[in-house]
Amino acid sequence: MKYSLYLFILIKFILQYSLIDSSYDLQRDEYLHLDQAHHLAWGYMSVPPFTSWISWLILQLGNQAFWIQFFPALFGALTIVVVWKTIESLGGRHFALYLGAISVLLSAILRLNTLFQPNSFDVLAWTTCYYLLIRFIQTDRSKWLYYLAIVWALGFLNKYNIIFLILGILPAILLSEHRKILAQKRFYVALSLGLLIILPNLVWQYQHHFPVIHHMKLLAKIQLVHVNRWEFLSSQILFFVGSFFVLIASMWSLLVYPPFKKFRFLFWNLIFTLAIFTYFKAKDYYAIGLYPIYLSFGSVYISFVLQFGWKKYMQIIALALPCLAFIPMYLYVFPNKSAKLIIQNPAPYQKLGLLHWEDGKDHHIPQDFADMLGWKELAQKLDSVVSTLPPASLDSTIILCDNYGQAGAINYYTKNKSIVAYSMNADYARWIPLDKPMKHVILVKEYDDEDPRRTEERPFFDTLYLAGVRSNPLAREHKVSIYVLKNAKININRRVSDEVAEALYLE
Repeated sequence: MKYSLYLFILIKFILQYSLIDSSYDLQRDEYLHLDQAHHLAWGYMSVPPFTSWISWLILQLGNQAFWIQFFPALFGALTIVVVWKTIESLGGRHFALYLGAISVLLSAILRLNTLFQPNSFDVLAWTTCYYLLIRFIQTDRSKWLYYLAIVWALGFLNKYNIIFLILGILPAILLSEHRKILAQKRFYVALSLGLLIILPNLVWQYQHHFPVIHHMKLLAKIQLVHVNRWEFLSSQILFFVGSFFVLIASMWSLLVYPPFKKFRFLFWNLIFTLAIFTYFKAKDYYAIGLYPIYLSFGSVYISFVLQFGWKKYMQIIALALPCLAFIPMYLYVFPNKSAKLIIQNPAPYQKLGLLHWEDGKDHHIPQDFADMLGWKELAQKLDSVVSTLPPASLDSTIILCDNYGQAGAINYYTKNKSIVAYSMNADYARWIPLDKPMKHVILVKEYDDEDPRRTEERPFFDTLYLAGVRSNPLAREHKVSIYVLKNAKININRRVSDEVAEALYLE
């Protein structure tokens, strides 16, 4: 059976590398995470440090797109492996293993795994934590509890979202016979081990006035406030639309299937966790890590139900359903078609609501796809502007961008590595070299900027002019302006320092 698992892993990697058309650039968040490799720390404004460690590995490997896609695909493949091992531990055989692997493979996890973000490892960490808990219950061996603590801690250092795993699992365990573990010494040894691993990040948060709290408040104010709780719940079905019947079977089996009686608390865990996510108006994809382990239980139960007589022929249907449901997903959900092809045939995308952006309007291509266009052009335009400046002036020139996407894209694609782009947005504000002499500024501004003539900055420089405009009607940022401000009349370092303090909420 191990060769079948290897085949699924191979298919996983082949699929992942076929889901993004070469006409697209990286997505804005990916640039930020890649830049973290140059600023290794125990924490960042919005994420813990784990992703920066992977970024550092990617940097050592050449920082090429192949490796940027490789690690999310790897984490997705390992998620399949963990589900496979869970099914084996539950007594599942060939059909159960294949159903579980296909259900994970052909799901929304594929979309997560196309982007270099913390989400891919987050799903792997959730799934592995549940697997280790299952193994602990099956064997009563303390090592599984300690492994669980380590994996949860790594998940915490990857994405704070894994805190919801604890919030959901603890009340479920308290309602079960397994609550006795909470009074045992080994539980507190494991708890201490996990806390020890995450301690450096907690110290970093304390030293920097807990930016994660500010980030969450900002997220709640700007994005989560628009989250509809009903839409959050309905989206959960779409994530595993082809294998939703496996999840239903899983929930039923945890209630009625005798071999799963000791795992009945997982039924309540799903209820509690979804309730907590819903209460806090979380983004729908935050909960994806919940489901792979339940696909394991559902696959084993369905294999039991369909093992006798004519029902065995229904196994083919069960395996085919996730594959059939994946066809429309493959055709329209992934950026595997160029923007030009999408514009030529917009009807399916419009029917699925994929052309509807967060601004409430329909556009030519999906918003996520538009956020992967125009970045390379921006860096090229910036390079052409920099090439017109005297080389000697670059040592005292700073590039300030409107947002982290612009700054990260310039730093990733630029041919001129002697000058670095920053922003007052996200972690870039913390990275600005305030000890560097600043005499000239290159401003990268969104085209609909409130001060297109730069009247605010003009009095403070001898020369100010619009040096270039990057225009791409299909990009999320249709137009981006590049201004050159030369020969400052004031102390730019002092002014930038004040803006940094304001951006970091340290004033």
